[in-house]
Amino acid sequence: MDLTVVAYVIYLVISIGLTVWVARTLTRNGRVFIADVLQGNEKLADAVNHLLVVGFYLVNIGFVTLYLRSAETITAARGLFEALSVKLGVVLLVLGVMHLGNVWVLNKMRRRGIMERQQIPPVAPQGWTAPAGA
Repeated sequence: MDLTVVAYVIYLVISIGLTVWVARTLTRNGRVFIADVLQGNEKLADAVNHLLVVGFYLVNIGFVTLYLRSAETITAARGLFEALSVKLGVVLLVLGVMHLGNVWVLNKMRRRGIMERQQIPPVAPQGWTAPAGA
């Protein structure tokens, strides 16, 4: 059997497994941030969380499949490990960047929500002014 095909199979199994693991981690832990941003609206938080995970899967599995092709033929076990290490290393970096991007966006949304909730006027209103021309 051609070792290039073995490398493809191993690469796909590990890459898709890692993608699923990261997505589940993001789903489970990101929901708390989304619920906080959406001021406790659990139903909307679940919907947004699900949409973010679907997008995460589409982008990452799309990248994994596009990056599958190898220009060189693998003839020895050493070449198999070298090819896998490069491909999996790139996939891990992309997953890491996607994860950090998600965390950054969720944190920005959370901070914005906190700031909007804390907008209290510095002085309570003391009276009303009639509109001009009335």
